[in-house]
Amino acid sequence: MGLLDQLYEAAANAGFLKQCTWRPSTGAPAQTHLVGFDAPDGTVFDGLTTSTDYVMSYPDTAFTALSVRENVEIGGMTFQVREVRAIGDGSEMRAKLTRL
Repeated sequence: MGLLDQLYEAAANAGFLKQCTWRPSTGAPAQTHLVGFDAPDGTVFDGLTTSTDYVMSYPDTAFTALSVRENVEIGGMTFQVREVRAIGDGSEMRAKLTRL
């Protein structure tokens, strides 16, 4: 078990992760994994309003074929994947999401 796997296991045991379900559009079986989920608010339109930028992070061994325009469910809400990219040495992935 690598360091990142140990980190995610500790976060899961502490209740910091959320269950995420992905039903691939290819018809492959649904996958469920625990992910880091963040919903920070950022300002848009020159500071006139705020917008929530949803992000999930997960080990590269989970959701290996997740791509843009796929939908995931987290906490009873559905999100569409806008971007997926590797973080650091590539063992962790981060996906930007749009709430549907």
